[in-house]
Parts: sequence; structure tokens; C-alpha cells
Amino acid sequence: MTPAIAPQTLHRRAVVVDLHCDTVLEWFAGRRRLARRTRRGHIDLPRLQEGGVDVQVFAMYVAPAEARRGHARALELIDAFRREIAASSGHIAQATTVAEIASLVAAGRIAAVLAIESGDALQGRAARLEEFARLGVRVLSLTWNNATALGDGVLEEQYGGLTPLGRRVVRQMEEMGIVLDVSHLSRKAFWDAVKAGRGPFLATHSDAAALCGHARNLDDAQLRAIADRGGVVGVNFYPDFLGEGTLPRVLDHVDHMARVMGIDHVGLGSDFDGIRSVPRGLEDASKMPAVTRGLLRRGYSARQIRKILGENALRVFREVWGQ
Repeated sequence: MTPAIAPQTLHRRAVVVDLHCDTVLEWFAGRRRLARRTRRGHIDLPRLQEGGVDVQVFAMYVAPAEARRGHARALELIDAFRREIAASSGHIAQATTVAEIASLVAAGRIAAVLAIESGDALQGRAARLEEFARLGVRVLSLTWNNATALGDGVLEEQYGGLTPLGRRVVRQMEEMGIVLDVSHLSRKAFWDAVKAGRGPFLATHSDAAALCGHARNLDDAQLRAIADRGGVVGVNFYPDFLGEGTLPRVLDHVDHMARVMGIDHVGLGSDFDGIRSVPRGLEDASKMPAVTRGLLRRGYSARQIRKILGENALRVFREVWGQ
């Protein structure tokens, strides 16, 4: 009989990946610093370390109000991201390959992955993908809730799905090793994206519509489509998407996705610093070990938990990035 593993030991030994946060907006606005612990918001370096987070995906969110200068805004946010990373005394560093992630984690450092949230960052020019790839962007969503030149967002439908440019961008992203994030796409745009691409993709911060009928959540057909392509859904911690602001409700969404998709396609995408409220028991990044404890109580094996905490996400990175 295999002896039970202590939750804290399992969490410490696992590679914990959070697929989405919006913390860079706080840095850009000058309200917080990465290296300085505060009571504001959900993420800073001390809380990431306390929570055992090994890989944090940081989104450069281009708001609809910034759409006309979306490219410039994305570059400004990337500059803010780089400044804060540089000021962290080496405790956290940008990673652009899975090998870099492994090296950082082995050294006890945190790997920061750069993402863009909203195709408005391209301002209708697919060629800008190359620039963002050179800057280390490794995940990109075609829209936020609003429509962009690439297609329809979940709350604004103008085109009946993806535009021809959006379909071309999906194909180019695969060629360039940038992971597609479908979290904010309309239903029709989602299915257009599925048809346009061939490889695995992510919904970095989404929940199950079967448990909470919010427009941002994914129905079971969408979940199965993601799994069929080898992708992963990062369970979002926002109570409005969960249907209830508790840790058990987060675990309910994990349970549902595991049943519908299989254990190999479930991950975590907190949406910290982009949500107005948080579940009890998951108030900030320092509380991430509570997820591991909860999964153990629900009967998940150590191997299954390691997959949910990060191995599944790393598999998608490896397959798309090619490194």
C-alpha cells in the first residue's frame, strides 16, 4: 500500500502553474510593486513564494478603451513587466521555453510567462505577431469580451465568429509557437478557432457552463473540443463564474471538467488581480496550497493532482512552443 503523502509535501514537489493573472496592470499604474508584499490585490513575489507558485502567466491586457492604440499599450505593459522582473533580485525571471522553466524551477526561482490578452494589441496587423514573439510573448487571446479585428468576443458579436484575419492569425500563431487562448471568444468564434488550427490550445481562465451559466463559461461541447485537441482549461477563481465564492466550488468545477474532458486537460487559471472578489479560502496567491489539500480530500491521487497543478499546462507549452 502506498503511504499517504502530506499535502504540503505534494504541493512543494509539484510544479504549480497559474495560467492567468492581470497583475501587470497594477505595476503599470504604479499602485504596487512585484517585490513588495502588500495587502492590496492578490499577487506579489512574497505571496507567490508562500503559495508555492512555480510558473505565473502574466497577461498584458489591452482594454477596449485602448483599442486604437492597442499595440502601444501592449508594449508599455511589456516594459512594466520587464522592469518589475528586473527589480526582483533574481527571484523571478521571464521564461520563453519549457527548458527555461525547468531550469528556473530547479533553482528555486519563479518562471514568468508573458501573455497578451486581446487581439487589439495587433491593431489589425498579423505581422506584429513576430514582434511580440521576439519579445517573449508565448500566449495570446484573440479578443477580450469585446470584438476585435480578429473576431467576436463573448459579449460583443459583430462578425459572426472569427474574421479572415483572425483565422490567419490562429494559423500563424501555431507556426510561431504562440499558444492560442480561447477564454474570451464568442461561441461561434470559438468553433471557428477550432477549425482554423490543428494543435493544442488553452482556455487559460474559464469555468464550466454546466455548473454556472455565465456567458464567459464553456459548455461541455467546448470542453470536449479542447480535450480532443490535447488542450487544457485553467479553472478560474472568480465567484461570478464559479456560481459560489468558495474553495469547494472551485473543486466542483475541477471535478466536472475532469469528468467531461479527462484529468489530462484540467489546470488552474486564477485570474488574480483581474477579478473583483475571490473565493473564501483562496484570497490570494499565498493560499494556493489549499487547492492541493482540497483535491486530496476529494480523492484525487498525487499523480492526478500534479497534472492539475501544472503538468498538463506544461505539456501544452512543450507541444506548441516546441522546446
